[in-house]
Amino acid sequence: MTGLGERLEALREERWGMLADLVFAIVWVTLVDVIFRFLEGPQWAYYLFMFAGIVAYFGFFASLDLARSEQ
Repeated sequence: MTGLGERLEALREERWGMLADLVFAIVWVTLVDVIFRFLEGPQWAYYLFMFAGIVAYFGFFASLDLARSEQ
């Protein structure tokens, strides 16, 4: 099991990446929840949109890395 010191060191090294991951997740889940509360969509579509957040996450950050590498 990883010690607390090792976890803190990993957090220091990757702080902006972890923060971006957290913000993306919070924004995505909030948007999906608000949309489905307003539209009262079916439960299966709610879970489908939540799953689509995983695809959107990897697509967004892959395109961001590609754009940075082309500069």
